Amino acid sequence: MKGVKLNTFTLISAIVFSIVWSSSFERCSATQAKHWRKLKAAPASNTFNVLDYGAKGDGHADDTKAFEEAWSAACKIASSTMVVPSGSVFLVNPISFSGLNCEPNLVFQLDGKVIAPTNAAAWGSGTLQWLEFKELNKITIKGKGVIDGQGSVWWNDSPTYNPTEESTTNNTSEYLALRFYGSNGVTVTGITIQNSQQTHLKFDSCTNVQVSDINVSSPGDSPNTDGIHLQNSQDVVIYGSTLACGDDCVSVQTGCSNIYVHNVNCGPGHGISIGSLGKENTKACVSNVTVRDITVQNSLTGVRIKTWQGGSGSAQDIMFSNIQVSGVETPIMIDQYYCDSGKCKNDTSSAVAVSNIHYVNVKGTYTKEPIHFACSDNIPCTGITLDTIQLQSSSSSQDVPFCWEAYGELKTKTVPPVDCLHSGNPSSIGMHSNKDSC
Repeated sequence: MKGVKLNTFTLISAIVFSIVWSSSFERCSATQAKHWRKLKAAPASNTFNVLDYGAKGDGHADDTKAFEEAWSAACKIASSTMVVPSGSVFLVNPISFSGLNCEPNLVFQLDGKVIAPTNAAAWGSGTLQWLEFKELNKITIKGKGVIDGQGSVWWNDSPTYNPTEESTTNNTSEYLALRFYGSNGVTVTGITIQNSQQTHLKFDSCTNVQVSDINVSSPGDSPNTDGIHLQNSQDVVIYGSTLACGDDCVSVQTGCSNIYVHNVNCGPGHGISIGSLGKENTKACVSNVTVRDITVQNSLTGVRIKTWQGGSGSAQDIMFSNIQVSGVETPIMIDQYYCDSGKCKNDTSSAVAVSNIHYVNVKGTYTKEPIHFACSDNIPCTGITLDTIQLQSSSSSQDVPFCWEAYGELKTKTVPPVDCLHSGNPSSIGMHSNKDSC
């Protein structure tokens, strides 16, 4: 009996120990699971979602402050990401994402939709850009999101719709949906920019820029809605994008060099343009531009250079290669008498010198004129070459190319024949009047 009592005591002790151990294990496991869930739910220390800073994302509430606070937090940490999540629409007033106190390698992850205000009061005084990124070192905007300027109120009421004081005194002011200023190492990829007030995307005083796989979309009759506008920027690559707008698909302005645009679909719009340059007797310098593997359809021009009379400087070393046009009014154009108002005074005292311009493999259909070279009387265009040009009228008419003070060389026979291009170089008379050459 004594042995039986011992065994019974041992058995009871084992059962009690098992219950206590199991309960402790469950409490420990529950604590660990709770702790694990907390760790798993915690946001990454370098990711800043605008929803966490009070953004509503309902398309009606003003989310500007939330965007400002998320940016302020993100820019303090190198290689951080500010997130604009998918599934929401964010109404944001004009805002500047300044980089003066920011760390490098920031990412603006745009997966949702950002819309601009349509009331003039939201723009305040003197504001020309809606979303601005300035003075940043290595900034990337990427994602599948949309920037919507809601520009129809601008287009329909233009020029009476003047959201800022500055616009009331200067109707030529340029309003921008997305602007980068004074930044190095800029990447824009994947996003859609649509219905901009005027210019969709501008790079001003930037270096080392890459734009890829973006979509620009606004109606063909929307005024001054350039797709991508470059000014005082160097080392820029634009590729793999579709640009449909009411003005130039790509506009290369003064101060630009080492520009490479390729594999871009343009139209509707005004084509790929160098300029306009030299407005109001200013000096303009553009060099080393390559535009290749481009399709242009239903556009005012295909590839063109446009300068104002009385300007100075130069546009040189420009290559247009593998350009396919369809339903374009004038596929190839140099216009040194450019005037967008119809009230420009004649001034042939000086001009932006245009030289070393090459056209290779330009093919397709036109609706008005195949080639138009209108160069300065005082400083003619020089170094123009035409190689494998085949342009057919979309109607039964056979239009003759136009040349004025244009000098260069035909590398191959052209369709239609270009008999108006002068060979060799012009006389030296007047060629040195452009004293402000680059």
